[in-house]
Order: sequence, then structure tokens, then C-alpha cells
Amino acid sequence: MDLSLIRNFCIVAHIDHGKSTLADRLIQKAKIIDDRQFQNQILDSMDIERERGITIKSQAVTIPYTAKDGKTYELNFVDTPGHVDFSYEVSRAIASCEGALLLIDAAQGIESQTLSNMYLALEHDLEIVPVINKIDLPSADIPSVKQQIEHDLGLDPETAVLVSAKQGTGVDELFEAIVNRIPAPTHDESGKTRALIFDCHYDPYRGVVVHVRIFGGSIKTGQTIRFMSSGSEYKIEECGIFKIKLDPTGEVSEGGVGYFIAGIKTVSDVRVGDTVTLADDPAEKPLDGFKEVKPVVFSSIYPMDTNDYDELRDSMEKLKLNDASLIYEKDSSIALGHGFRCGFLGLLHLEVVQERLERDFNQSVIFTAPSVRYSVTLSSGEEIFVDNPADYPEQNRIVESKEPFIKASIISPSTYLGSIIALCTEKRGTQTNMQYLDTKRVELTYEMPLAEVLFDFYDRLKSYSRGYASFDYDIIGYRPTELVKIDILLNGKPVDALSQLSFKGNAYDRARHVCEMLKEEISRHQFKIAIQGAIGSQIIARETVNPVRKDVLAKCYGGDVTRKRKLLEKQKEGKKRMKMIGEVELPQSAFLAVLKTKDEN
Repeated sequence: MDLSLIRNFCIVAHIDHGKSTLADRLIQKAKIIDDRQFQNQILDSMDIERERGITIKSQAVTIPYTAKDGKTYELNFVDTPGHVDFSYEVSRAIASCEGALLLIDAAQGIESQTLSNMYLALEHDLEIVPVINKIDLPSADIPSVKQQIEHDLGLDPETAVLVSAKQGTGVDELFEAIVNRIPAPTHDESGKTRALIFDCHYDPYRGVVVHVRIFGGSIKTGQTIRFMSSGSEYKIEECGIFKIKLDPTGEVSEGGVGYFIAGIKTVSDVRVGDTVTLADDPAEKPLDGFKEVKPVVFSSIYPMDTNDYDELRDSMEKLKLNDASLIYEKDSSIALGHGFRCGFLGLLHLEVVQERLERDFNQSVIFTAPSVRYSVTLSSGEEIFVDNPADYPEQNRIVESKEPFIKASIISPSTYLGSIIALCTEKRGTQTNMQYLDTKRVELTYEMPLAEVLFDFYDRLKSYSRGYASFDYDIIGYRPTELVKIDILLNGKPVDALSQLSFKGNAYDRARHVCEMLKEEISRHQFKIAIQGAIGSQIIARETVNPVRKDVLAKCYGGDVTRKRKLLEKQKEGKKRMKMIGEVELPQSAFLAVLKTKDEN
């Protein structure tokens, strides 16, 4: 196809600004799917995406459009995930386009991810078309949003396209803006085949379906291709374009967006951001921007019933087929039996995996307290990375500990400024910048430990700001910290699954919270149960579950006091012996309760 008739674009926006709804209207207008098969959020294939109103897995679709100039254009729309956890996937989707529609809510205005996504698009030299959505809302303030576009983004507000994705208003004007303002792909003079992998998904019958944007040359059915990062080679069985469903065309040419199937067994064999070339005529160098995605949040998963371990293992293997960013290895705990230690891209990714295990595979699971990966320098000079409290070395062997820090950007109405600053300070944040975007909104920039964001930060931020504050972050590296391991002891015996790594200053509060939660969950036994939080040999928190006692004095309605004392001493000795041999029954709900914050209980 003539390159001048191709347009590759994506939609970037803050969460809940109407990206999926606008995608629905573009697809409906192009009539590439009939009304009987159409459903809202058609590009969101998972139930979780529909319920939460977020895009987790990016999709692509080719839309034919006949413009006012009479020419028929091929518009390749690459949908992007809408959450900070999936920012690398967003960057690869953006890299496969020449232009971006920057979607802004007419009522909410510009928020933190609007800014970060715009900077991401500018890094890749994309043409940005501002789009003001939800103009039908009674609370829509279009003049204010136009002022924000000029002041915050530095874009011409008069070029903004006004649309209502819900009602379909302004979609024709948006199509014309895509054709006229987004540039066509450029021709690669080398003539070598180079294709960027921006996503992939797993088909249970055919293996991995790889989503690519062709920057040079073309790919055809029957050719042998090579992945430039790993050097592995495969023969293409089928290739084509996306028309909601896969549409085999036999060839995807330069400038186009499409897919290929080559008998690849698992998603892990395909790396997002990698470059595909031909095995018999390879390109000299890959496309820029490829990097390995590393997990930042770690947690262990155990089945509720230890007999379900084999089922959980099978479920994890199936889930891994569809989610290449999920990393797991076998783990075991004295209290919970066999399970898996998993690495996630962030807290949302952890929640998605938990929900998919429960829904798609009908698994009842327990997640241990989430942790980040710490860097620990030992006295021998060796540097190790620790994400599991069980692997934490003895304190006397440690020279220095470091934890990952993030640069957090918070945009909020200035009314809630005081409580948000107090929250960030409590979470060990250091303010690096504060600027008023206009008379009502302020942007705060903080550097803070990632570990502090894992526990109740986001919920409290939304609570303090009544849902108006937006939050975005980037990891900026490791910094020194005072790290300790908190052990939870029941009658002097440590429960490995409840151990946590914590900043020393927060250790007392964290240990006390766990002890209080456990006291509520553990039922009374025949003997006294001591619940203790300890750092090494030092006890820093304690709660006691009192025993169930039989009234041994009931038969003594009179007589000497020494007789009563003798019966009580006898009972006391019995309780002591029972404590020596008695096992504390720890209910599964106790592990779940420890993860909850005080506000939830």
C-alpha cells in the first residue's frame, strides 16, 4: 500500500478519561464490525478490564477511512494500557506510531499521567493532537481545559478537537484531524526488514500471536524470521492485520501494523520491544528502545488448602503463557506449605494476577505481604538483592542496605494540599518541587521509597483528596536505608510466612499492627499464647491471647485458702505442660488480616 495513505496512531490518557469509549466510537464509525457483535469496551478482552474501567492488555486494530479528499486511508490504531505499572508497554506502543491523540477529560482537566504520557510521546517525536473528551457533561469546563493545554502542555489550544465519545459527537472531525495532522510513515532506505514487537498474546491452539509494526521491508507467510535480541529463528505460518479478529492477508508491508504466527510455544520466548528481521537477509542493527522489564513488587502465593498445590502450579503455568511479565519460582513455608515466590510490575499487576487466579482458574490463594527488592552489601564485599524476608542475611554480616526510590508526581486541587503533604512526609517523602498549574490545581513532586507506596498510600491519597488527586511515579534508583527484618513469634516460635522487611523507623508500628491483627484472629486455646514482634533477639511488640480456663474452685464452697491455692497451682502446672507440647492453630484468615490496613478493619 502507498505509504502516504497509512496513518499509525495511539490514544494516551490518564485513567478514566474515556480512552476505551473513544476507541469504540472510532471502530463503530468505520463499520469493521456489525452492530450485533459490537459491545462496549470492545478492545478490552478481559472481564477485569471491563469492571475496573482500565486497559491492562494493549490491542491494535486497522480502520479503513474514506476522507473528505476522496482517498481511502488505512488507520492503524494501537491501544495502550492506562496504568503506570505497564509504562514500558505504553512506551513500545507509542514507539510504533507517528502520532498520538492526547485525551483530556473536559471535567477533570490535565492530570499527572496526561503529562507523563505526553512527555513519553514527545521523546519518540510523535505529532500530538489534543482531544477534549466528555464535552456533554454538565460539569465540563472547556475554556479552563484549553487554558491548561496552553499553560501545562505548551500546545496550541485552538487545535484541540472537541468530542463526546459517549454520544459520538465530533468523531468525524477527529478522523479528519488524524488524516491531516498525523504524518505518514517514512520509507526505510536500507530495504532491510525491521519490525518492532509492541505486544503479543497467547492462542491455546496456535501458540503466540506476535503484534508488530513494520519499519522497513515486509514479512510474508513462509519466510524465516529472526528475533535480534535472542537470535532464535522461526518460520511464519500466518500473517495479516487486525480487524478486531485476526485477518490473514499473507503479507504485512512497510509502514503497516499487523501480526504473525510462527509456532512459538510461550509468551516468554517473545520480548516486547525486540526487533524482528529476516534470517536470510538480516538488518545490521535493531530498533532503539529495547530493555528487559524487571519486576518491582514481590509476594508469595500459597493455596488455601495445601492439597491444592498441584492445581495452583498448573494455573500459574497457564497464566504465565498469557503474561510474560509475571515471574515466579517455587517457595515453601513451615506455616503455609508449598507455594510460589512471584515478581510483579506493580501493585495493580499483583491485584490482576490475584483476580485472574481466582476467576479464570478457580483458585483460593493467600498472598503474603508485598515487598520490594532491596540491595544489601555484605561484609565480604558481595552485593546481593533480597526480596524475600527468608533470604535476609544476619544483621552482623551487613555493611549497607539500599532500597528503591521513586519520583512521584501528584496533581491535586489546592484545597487538599495540607493533608497530602502530611501524608507524603509521613511516608518518608522529600519534596523536590511544587508548582501551581493554575489558581485551583497544584503539582507536587516527591522522592520517596517505593516500599512506602505499597501499604495504603494510594487509598489514603484518594481518601484525603476525595478522589481528585492523581498519582504517577518513575523508579529513580537505589538509596541507602536502615533495613531490619521483623519476625513474628507465636509462643516463641517464628512464623516464617509473617516475616517482613521494613525501614527501622517504621518497624515498631508495623510489628504492633501485625500483633494486634493476630490477636483478633487467633481463637483462645487451653493455654496462654504470646504473640511477639521481634528484631533479632529484641522483642519490640507483644500481645497476649488469654487461655480458656476451667473454674477449678467451683467445688470449694468453703475451707482453708491453702486448698484453693493448691488447686490453682495444679492448674497452672497443667497449663505450663500443655504450652510446652501444644501447637497454636493459626487460621488462614490471620494471614489475610495482616495485609489489611487499620482503616479496613
